[in-house]
Amino acid sequence: MPEPAWSLHSRLKEDTIDIGDLPLSKVLVIKDAHYPWLLLVPRRADAVEIIDLDEVQQAQLMTEISRVSRALKEITRCNKLNVAALGNLVPQLHVHIIARRTSDAAWPRPVWGVMPPLAHDAAEVQNFISALRRKIWLG
Repeated sequence: MPEPAWSLHSRLKEDTIDIGDLPLSKVLVIKDAHYPWLLLVPRRADAVEIIDLDEVQQAQLMTEISRVSRALKEITRCNKLNVAALGNLVPQLHVHIIARRTSDAAWPRPVWGVMPPLAHDAAEVQNFISALRRKIWLG
């Protein structure tokens, strides 16, 4: 029986910039310039929780989280990384990787709902995406 087709949840499409695909996950940038904020979305239909992935996929996801986290920390020189798979509003499995600074608007609280999203400067976000793509081997 063929696997159901995977597609990105409409809310994630609306709130992100697609920067490429790792072996398991789509890599996205959240459209909020307050924080360097990435999402990894495993391209597996009907995955809601990490436990919905088989063990090989779980290991691949951890490898991708580590690779992207390391790159984000090197690029931003942040004080702390927040890594979470919450999915309270969007049921599709996705992992947030957020670079935090002690000077950011939400510190030390979670970033959700503290500030309305701030549009990215086009040149700055393209520079960020280019640096990230190089660091995580997307181009």
